[in-house]
Amino acid sequence: MNGETPKSHAARAALDYVKDNMVLGLGSGSTAEIFLELLGLRIASGLKVQGIPTSKRTAEVAEEAGIELLSIEHADRIDLTVDGADEIGPKFALIKGGGGCLLREKIIANASDLMVVIADESKLVETMGAFALPVEVDRFGFSITAKKVFDVLKQDGTSRPDVVLREDKNSGKPFITDGGHYILDCACGEITHPVKTAAQLCAVPGVVEHGLFIDMARVVIIGGDHGAEILER
Repeated sequence: MNGETPKSHAARAALDYVKDNMVLGLGSGSTAEIFLELLGLRIASGLKVQGIPTSKRTAEVAEEAGIELLSIEHADRIDLTVDGADEIGPKFALIKGGGGCLLREKIIANASDLMVVIADESKLVETMGAFALPVEVDRFGFSITAKKVFDVLKQDGTSRPDVVLREDKNSGKPFITDGGHYILDCACGEITHPVKTAAQLCAVPGVVEHGLFIDMARVVIIGGDHGAEILER
């Protein structure tokens, strides 16, 4: 690593939560990948852990770092998950899914004894929704599902949510998640009632999962230019 950045400060501080013989949930995204690189260095020095990746990309990065991977089906428990976030709101409510891994990220986070979120200070917000909310949907009838998602967001206070089918940056075709689904990116501007919105989105047939992570993170580590601040619930 060439020099320290806010992201690397946060990732390095998260290593303090890792203990020998833990099973770790390995998050996705740029900050999580820095954590994987640093974790690999600790493993090279004798640390023994196993990791459950939240995406195919995470699995590739973890293997390159020398982290032993474990299938989630073979895990009795997950001691700790370290992951990033696209937004961090009041009470550690999160928006995740910018990388398209939200379903697997949420399954692993929910199964973990502790979720630690690592991010730079730009991700901290007072009101959620500036980052478009990802909603993972079944491909069958996705246009109908998109209309229902629009209705939920409008009823919850978004004046005119912009619900757009995510496209693959390379092919221009619809983006397909690791689970084989589409993603709707929902520009809301503000999400004033994230708990209510999360529950209502879950009730829409065709919605597989959404990017609102409520009551999952217990530790948030915010990296700055000169170190990291640890926030705990």
